[in-house]
Amino acid sequence: MNGEKNLNKLLKMMKPELNEGEYVFCTVTEKTKISSDKIIGSFREKEGLTIIIKRKIADSLSLPYHFIAAWITLTVHSSLEAVGLTAAFSKALGDEGISCNVIAAYYHDHIFVDKKDAGRAMEALSKLSVSI
Repeated sequence: MNGEKNLNKLLKMMKPELNEGEYVFCTVTEKTKISSDKIIGSFREKEGLTIIIKRKIADSLSLPYHFIAAWITLTVHSSLEAVGLTAAFSKALGDEGISCNVIAAYYHDHIFVDKKDAGRAMEALSKLSVSI
């Protein structure tokens, strides 16, 4: 199944969903023992392995973090070749003074915002969706 590429359709159908919980970005070494089913996402950088996990898991493992995030999923199946979706929603959030960290996965785009900004982010994304 191919994802949607048309920007107007993507924006109309994006239906942001706020996932329950608090999430953090941590950097770990290969020796850190974390079950893969506990990891929301990861990215290997030259400085180390960045992982996104629930805050309570990071706390239980004494992993340091500096940013507590809310996780918003755009439920539309967007194509990895779609043009303009990230720019559109990051601008809408930026206009509200909300920082976002974005992960484009195979089916959906995932947005991590400061936990305190979650409600405002959902409003901005919903407003963007209905304005098209």
